[in-house]
Amino acid sequence: MALSGASTIAVSGATAAGRPSVTGPLISVASDVAVDPSTRAAAPDSAAVGIDTGGDAVDAGGDVVVTARRRQERAQDVPIALSVVSADTLEKTGDFTLGQVQQLVPSLQIFSFNPRNTNINIRGLGSNVAVTNDGLENGVGIYIDNVFYGRVGQSQFDLVDLDRIEVLRGPQGTLFGKNTTAGAINITTRAPSWTTEFAGEATLGNYGYHQVRGSLSGPIVADKVAYRLSIADTHRDGFLTNVTTGRRAQDYDNFTTRGQLLITPDPALSIRLIGDYARQKQNFVLGIFADYFGRYDSGTAIPNNFRDRTTRAGHTPLPVDPFARRGESDSRYQSNMQSYGASAQVDWNLGHAALTSITAYRWWDWDPANDGDNTALPVVTKAQQANRQRQFSQEVRLASTGQNRIDYVIGAYYFWQIVRGYGATAYGPAAANWFLPTVPAAIGNAALSGFESHSTSTPQTRSVAAFGQATWNASDALQLTLGLRYTHENKDGRFRQFPVAGTNLSTLPAAAGAAAQAIRNQFNPFLDFTTRLTDDSLSGLATLSYRVAPDALVYASYSRGSKSGGLNLTALPTGVDPHVRPEKVDAYEVGLKSQWFDRSVTLNLAGFWTDVADYQTGITEQQANTVTYRQYIANIPSVRSRGVEGDLAWTPVRRAALSASFSYTDATYRDYRNAPQAPERLDRGGIQDLSGRPLAGVPTFTYTLGADLGQPVGQWLERSTELYGHADYSHRSSLNTSASNSRFGEIEGYGILNLRIGLRREDARWDLSAWVRNLGDTRYFQTLSPGNTGLVTGIVGDPRTWGATLRTTL
Repeated sequence: MALSGASTIAVSGATAAGRPSVTGPLISVASDVAVDPSTRAAAPDSAAVGIDTGGDAVDAGGDVVVTARRRQERAQDVPIALSVVSADTLEKTGDFTLGQVQQLVPSLQIFSFNPRNTNINIRGLGSNVAVTNDGLENGVGIYIDNVFYGRVGQSQFDLVDLDRIEVLRGPQGTLFGKNTTAGAINITTRAPSWTTEFAGEATLGNYGYHQVRGSLSGPIVADKVAYRLSIADTHRDGFLTNVTTGRRAQDYDNFTTRGQLLITPDPALSIRLIGDYARQKQNFVLGIFADYFGRYDSGTAIPNNFRDRTTRAGHTPLPVDPFARRGESDSRYQSNMQSYGASAQVDWNLGHAALTSITAYRWWDWDPANDGDNTALPVVTKAQQANRQRQFSQEVRLASTGQNRIDYVIGAYYFWQIVRGYGATAYGPAAANWFLPTVPAAIGNAALSGFESHSTSTPQTRSVAAFGQATWNASDALQLTLGLRYTHENKDGRFRQFPVAGTNLSTLPAAAGAAAQAIRNQFNPFLDFTTRLTDDSLSGLATLSYRVAPDALVYASYSRGSKSGGLNLTALPTGVDPHVRPEKVDAYEVGLKSQWFDRSVTLNLAGFWTDVADYQTGITEQQANTVTYRQYIANIPSVRSRGVEGDLAWTPVRRAALSASFSYTDATYRDYRNAPQAPERLDRGGIQDLSGRPLAGVPTFTYTLGADLGQPVGQWLERSTELYGHADYSHRSSLNTSASNSRFGEIEGYGILNLRIGLRREDARWDLSAWVRNLGDTRYFQTLSPGNTGLVTGIVGDPRTWGATLRTTL
């Protein structure tokens, strides 16, 4: 549900240099396009052939024209809830990652332990903190230039040279395919242009921040071949200090580049070739001590708690003072990754229909390192899972063009992926004293000191689908849309865990060697198993929309979606089934899209109710006739998410725009009687009933406010010059980031204010601005992770940052 209307046109009213000459709302809806925009490609005369250029189209009346359902429509005519962040908005806010973009979209929640372990939710659903496994999927699909990204870590690089980011809310399975039960994030980059153009910017800020971004585009052969080159390089020093090594941590170094060719051998044929590469390096994650509790809620002391362990080791840990931004890890930590890929999109206009083919191959290499105990003691010196992911996808679709009584799209899709995982866990000389205080030191040290275990996992997916969607235009006011998608999926994989280093236990006396081996089997046993599954699923939708007035559309929809089943390729307890069943989603939605007062005000509202069966999460069960509990990922009967959302944009005058968005989400476990117990209540047993409790990672209420103002200040070298300002404020209520809903995982609500003020020539030849992010230096947590020892570690949010940016377009 994106905002559009007169405020949108203000943003889209670009000068010849391609930059807006006036300001617009926080979330621009000139880009508010598509339920499924994957047929877009640029052409010399796209209007003639019905091929969208990948940017916004505006008709003679000034309305935004989109191709959401394979035909040109006004954005406000599309009966679906979506938010769209335009390139102009990204420039005004300075956002260049998805984690920053979430501050503009209330229904979108992203929190990250590292790029691989990133949780993306829409309306409270998508992924959860209990599910991080290479054999499982997320419920929010991420697409860049119409290519599905199989792992969420692939999307955590800098975003460069974008046209828009579309956040589609609710199941999108009919046209977007598998694993979009919560929604989809569809990112579209700028396509090559037929006139030579250059855009560049350079930014300097505190914490050693510097960034350069640029794009160059133009024709190679007039009206036949065009190119586009884009580049972004970002560096920032660390926000944290490691007192053990004296080095900074939580820094950021990212390089992204993309090259494109656009080939149009015929006015009806367009071929877009894209290649990209990205590299990111971070000295992170450095654990921060956020809190500590040495007793259970009952008052009983936690046995072998964190203080007991550090005292035995003769170590004085850092005090709990998270916003001093200090950690003490002694082992190496990093979050490094690379991604590269290539795609080809072919659009062929056949007259009454358009044929589209999208072929893509992608790589993602993830190389982490972690200190498993977060202390200066050599306890767990390695705790990491590297990945080598490869994927191939092919999509073909045929869509109607022009004005028809029935508009349609039909297609087929193939997807292959393998995620090779390489795990490593290693223990240092302090491990036995830390974990095994009652075991004789000689046996404990022989078992753990220097012991290292590796693992490999190879989940592989092959998926094929056929789909169709049709809209019956019953009248000028009434439309009925029906869609159906059938998906067949095969998954297989192998998991192995094996020792690679440690004391040779055969040199010990038999009894001591057996005792040491038993300890190793408790920590990292030898494992080797294979598994496979096959799944067939149907997704579909039914949407009825009615125009109650020329600028007011109401709609109601029902969607059925499916999130893939998974392979639990990890160190499972004996006897646990490695298969995780698919999630099934039933979603209901009603909405209003409206414009008022000569389209100077846009108001969009949506109400939703989503039921999820066989929700994938962590469960705990007690082994029969024992006091032992085991945890693993499986399915629980049901969860529910319901709520309301709203977007408002007002453009009172040409150089002023105001916007506001909100989301209220009530997301709860409906039946979760075997949830893992919170650490502060483990003396009551290892299982708790979280039925009726909120889902982890979901704030109940979020809202954003935005304002843009501009004022001409005279001439500069015979060109008009404008002073402008932008402000946006984002607030999220409290949320819990622990799988057990521990009260020590509760993050208090917080708000962040960002400001930018600048001076620019109205033809965008130059633009100089100063900015501040987190103006109030709000102290907040991104994640809190309570442990069984009573130690709570956390990832703290960014402090106040400031800087200046110089932009130019030629």
